[in-house]
Amino acid sequence: MKRLRYILLMISLCWTALAYCGAPQWELISSYPQSAEAADTDKVDVKVVDGYIYITTSKPVNVKLLTILGQMISQQNVKAGVSRIKVSARGIYILKAGTTTTRVNV
Repeated sequence: MKRLRYILLMISLCWTALAYCGAPQWELISSYPQSAEAADTDKVDVKVVDGYIYITTSKPVNVKLLTILGQMISQQNVKAGVSRIKVSARGIYILKAGTTTTRVNV
């Protein structure tokens, strides 16, 4: 009975720790000055380097990062420029940025 209680206590502590660990956040690396020409384009460039996913946008966009199974990892509005996010596990992800959807291999 004590062992079961100990296991339940450890599970609840781990669950609490996971609940307080925030989702990974996009960090702005460099920004672009906002111009009328850049605001008209919806171009989004995505690349992966050393476990980071880099996204380059010419205007602010809403970015969603999902696992291949559809579980939300991050959802955030990203400013115009180059932003990055660190993913903890290798795998295949789906990135939705504005009207662009792309598959990302990490």
